[in-house]
Amino acid sequence: MMSKGSVFLTGAPGSGKSYILSRFVGDAATKGRKVAVTASTGIAATHIGGTTIHSWSGIGIREKLESKDIEAISRDKQLVARYRNTHTLVIDEISMLPGWFLDLLNTLAKVLREDSRPFGGIQVVLVGDMFQLPPVTRGSTTEQFAHHSAAWRELDPLVCYLDEQHRQRNDGLLEILEAMRTGELNQDHIARLESRLHCQPSDGDKITRLYSHNVDVDAINQQRLATIEGHTEQYEMRSTGAVSAVEQLSKRVLAPRLLELKVGAEVMFVANDPSRAFVNGSRGRVIRFDEGRPVVALSGTGRTIAVAPYAWQNIENEKVRAEVIQLPLRLAWAITIHKSQGMSIDAAMVDLSRCFTPGMGYVALSRLRGLEGLYIAGMNAMALRLHDEIFDLDEKLRSASDALAKVTPDYDNTNTPTAETGTVPQNNRSHGDLLDALKAWRRSRAESEGVPVYVIAHNSQLEEIATIVPLDEMALLAIKGIGKTRLASYGEDILSLTRSYTV
Repeated sequence: MMSKGSVFLTGAPGSGKSYILSRFVGDAATKGRKVAVTASTGIAATHIGGTTIHSWSGIGIREKLESKDIEAISRDKQLVARYRNTHTLVIDEISMLPGWFLDLLNTLAKVLREDSRPFGGIQVVLVGDMFQLPPVTRGSTTEQFAHHSAAWRELDPLVCYLDEQHRQRNDGLLEILEAMRTGELNQDHIARLESRLHCQPSDGDKITRLYSHNVDVDAINQQRLATIEGHTEQYEMRSTGAVSAVEQLSKRVLAPRLLELKVGAEVMFVANDPSRAFVNGSRGRVIRFDEGRPVVALSGTGRTIAVAPYAWQNIENEKVRAEVIQLPLRLAWAITIHKSQGMSIDAAMVDLSRCFTPGMGYVALSRLRGLEGLYIAGMNAMALRLHDEIFDLDEKLRSASDALAKVTPDYDNTNTPTAETGTVPQNNRSHGDLLDALKAWRRSRAESEGVPVYVIAHNSQLEEIATIVPLDEMALLAIKGIGKTRLASYGEDILSLTRSYTV
């Protein structure tokens, strides 16, 4: 990856793909390389501190690019500059990105960069596990995997296959998952899973619940909302534009047409805020209502956000064809298995009784760290199936990776961010652009809170942050003067800025 070649970084869930990616992004940034970190879904993007490839690319919800679309995109100077200034493009959770989108991206990159090489000469790092959930198909009976695309064949990425396991405990779950990957699942494995059927956790009200269908998720969320005493606030989606265009746009928006909230409701943000106050996938709880707006305390940091309506638009030929407006929230006591991909969960109630595509059960089971945290509400025949063609592909990927490993020297990672510190080392250059962004953020927060800027952070702290570039909470806590109180109040903001510096 550091040799600037395009790579497919793959391996089983928990094999360290995200960790390796984080180290690569940090090290590449210290060497002056502009790295764009993206993912195929909003949820996945939040896990890596990036954005969706749809948003980054400017393609958005388009399913084709006609000449008029490319001409319109080419007039966006900021977007063109983004493509031309990017050295490396990372796309995480590649299994869920359809091949046709990769083809569109390849075509657009060549045009905007005026370069006929694959993706206009950008180094592309694809990350994911093809055994996991496939792309969502609309009206097609076959999965349009990214590796089926002409763009993938043209790129011909080197394969780096990680085969160690860092997530699952050695209590039998790892053995079951490995047996599923190799096609060697037997009755003993199935019996172990069946022993978790209908088990009830002692803290059942608090654990995550995973379902295959949105209708089940919605039912659970509404049931949980009904158990909360107090007034219900309702927010109805508004729209403008042609009925067909609005309908098409609404299907792509994760916010519900009618959103019902109470104080105490668990919620998830379903859009990216331009000011980075929240991102698609951020979790939180409604703590009060101010002048009709829900105030949400974010999970982890406790930082509060007064949530305003958000506008989603369908723009064609520089004209708004459709627009829908709703609060960018949905209830989140239960989530779909699709949205869980990329998560690590200690305990979950998993309903596999309505799995409808190969890989769905595998994704759900691999979210757990061990069998003791797994509670299965039901399981059908599809739950333990994986895509037949991926078995052959997996063997080829392993062989290609093994061959590459034999001829690739070890990388000198002296200047690479470490797992222990999660930082870019202090002896690297001070990041002037990041320091300016940190100061602008501090000024804005100070004005909104009505306090002097030094109450938010001292100049010395911002300078140290801009030099070290902490990428996680532990690294940020190592900054002198950044204690747990400041971390809770401002940590998410600061880390969003440090991570976006590498994007």
